[in-house]
Amino acid sequence: MATGRQGRPKATILPGERMRMDLSITIAGVKFPSCFMNASGALCMTREELLALGRSRSGAIVTKSMTVEPRDGNPEPRYYGFPGGSINSMGLPNLGYRAYAELIPELKQFGKPVIASIAGLCEDDFLTMARVINQARPDLIEVNLSCPNIPGKPQIAYDAADAERLLKRVRPLITVPMGVKLPPYFDPAHHAVMAEVIGRGHVDYLNLINSVGNGLVIDPTRDRPVIKPKGGFGGLGGALIKPVALANVRAFWKLLGGRVPIIGTGGVVQGLDAYEHVLCGASAVQVGTVLVEEGVGVFERLERELAAELNARGPRSLEATRGKLQEL
Repeated sequence: MATGRQGRPKATILPGERMRMDLSITIAGVKFPSCFMNASGALCMTREELLALGRSRSGAIVTKSMTVEPRDGNPEPRYYGFPGGSINSMGLPNLGYRAYAELIPELKQFGKPVIASIAGLCEDDFLTMARVINQARPDLIEVNLSCPNIPGKPQIAYDAADAERLLKRVRPLITVPMGVKLPPYFDPAHHAVMAEVIGRGHVDYLNLINSVGNGLVIDPTRDRPVIKPKGGFGGLGGALIKPVALANVRAFWKLLGGRVPIIGTGGVVQGLDAYEHVLCGASAVQVGTVLVEEGVGVFERLERELAAELNARGPRSLEATRGKLQEL
């Protein structure tokens, strides 16, 4: 077997590779045809973008995180891609929850799960949206407690008491599987506290992580930030946040004993990145920056690359890989 850098098996993509490797997964009893899907916020705001995801190789259709009222979001420029990652301060531009409730039945035609992501600007907003979106019957509902790009609105999930109170109020209103999207945590004590909240909250899956908030990227040719909102501060994504994402996936997988499925989000640019997320405990992965940069064709490339990584190791199934990181 050929090896790459640091002695790792070198993945070779063979003709028909994707056909021989089963990359389907199940989360909370819902079957996904592929472990790859879009991250909320990446090419998923409009009806046309959502339909394009339905026609693509994405294993699910994840809506833009919706608010009660439609939002134009923050002023442009608000997204900038650079070597190694991206920065954005989108400000939750979306059609409003009523529009997405009407779209959900149409999106079901593609035969893949629809995940409706809700992001209230206050606690009661989540309750208002949960009631209506639940009636529209998406396959799963994601409660986004972690948007870092709304001026004056702190991330709920950085206050464990607030997050737990919200989950207690919203959980009874949701009858489909409910997931929670969390921000990155940087201290084991915070992992432990939030794992206890999740364990008590009847959460069906976790999405880890949202972008790393309040980074700053400067254009040195103009002596100014590359994005306009919030003085240039924005959420970081792409390859540079992968170590943070992997650490959060691993920490929550261990603290929750592998009982709560995890969708790993952050730094997935190649199939190897997805493999590392699964090693740390993820059941599936979402892609944001690379989807924005390459378009929906990226899902087929990532499937081929992950299949090659798994085949290079035995072959090894996703299930046999999940959580099997060998710690020193």
